[in-house]
Amino acid sequence: MPKIVVNAFLTLDGVMQAPGGPDEDRESGFVHGGWQAPYDDELGGRLVTEGMGDADGFLLGRKTYDIFASYWPKVTDPANPVAPPLNARPKYVVSRTLERVTWNNSRLIKGDVVAELRKLREQPGRTVHTWGSTELLQTLQQHDLVDEYRLFIFPVVLGTGKRLFGSGTVPLALRPLESVTTTKGATYLRLERAGKPEYGRMGA
Repeated sequence: MPKIVVNAFLTLDGVMQAPGGPDEDRESGFVHGGWQAPYDDELGGRLVTEGMGDADGFLLGRKTYDIFASYWPKVTDPANPVAPPLNARPKYVVSRTLERVTWNNSRLIKGDVVAELRKLREQPGRTVHTWGSTELLQTLQQHDLVDEYRLFIFPVVLGTGKRLFGSGTVPLALRPLESVTTTKGATYLRLERAGKPEYGRMGA
């Protein structure tokens, strides 16, 4: 049964919108696109590519699919650490508006999305990874379908933008598996689900 693994680039206040460039996602008048670029370094890149090593497939929302499908099929260098797995492995695309998907080895998920995602988790495999796909992540979180988070948290605060954890997120305790600080000050956190939160009282 594959785990659903959420990968995300986040600001300190939880914004994940348009890390890669000014025109990546301007929805709701977002003007901070490209905020991740000043923190790019070799270690961060290596953590991303190493993290993809156990991905049997990728789970994408429509907007992220559009961005990825317009770029990665054009990257044909076999030495590129990201393009070969993205182009070759299965891609499950969740969309209410798309009628078909044309990127190699892509499959469209429509209708009862939650039921289809639960079926996906019953198939053989290790992990299915998400990237971006903010709206899809809200559905995953509301229905307690996330098994692991791999988060890159950057030392910048934006105040506005799409956030990883929305108001419908189900309370969840997480167990840290790995923590790495990059040379530019970003923190990589790998966390797995650990049941429900526990509560107590501080002090003696």
